[in-house]
Amino acid sequence: MQLAPIVGVDLRLVRESAQRIVTDGAPPPEREELVSRLRDELLPHWPDEWLTLERERWDQLRLHALEGLAERLRREGKYLDAYQTALTATQIDPIRETAQRILVEIQLAEGNRACAVKRYQEYRRLLRHELGVEPSPLMTRLVQDAISA
Repeated sequence: MQLAPIVGVDLRLVRESAQRIVTDGAPPPEREELVSRLRDELLPHWPDEWLTLERERWDQLRLHALEGLAERLRREGKYLDAYQTALTATQIDPIRETAQRILVEIQLAEGNRACAVKRYQEYRRLLRHELGVEPSPLMTRLVQDAISA
């Protein structure tokens, strides 16, 4: 099935770039442009039911690509780019823990322990308010280890 472009962009090219990040960890040639394109929803004003599954596929691909890119940038010490990329993922899905955890890891890598704890506390409040649940033990342990260090 051929899908229409997102805001005038060839969806196939964006998907291929995102897929390369997910499978190979290959950095895109134009990180900012790709991150900008991954921010876009798939045909957001189209009410067609057949789009539900395609939107889910697109959302998962773009979230995994953004998170993979943010992790790679963090490992390379490009903290600002990593943080902005991970923030894009949290804008797409604010309750997604992997994206939130990457933000905390970036803060810790920069030596911003207090900022990492603040990010965790904000995320914890969001989860409690929206879903009545706590962050995972992995996320909590990450922050507890930072506090006790």
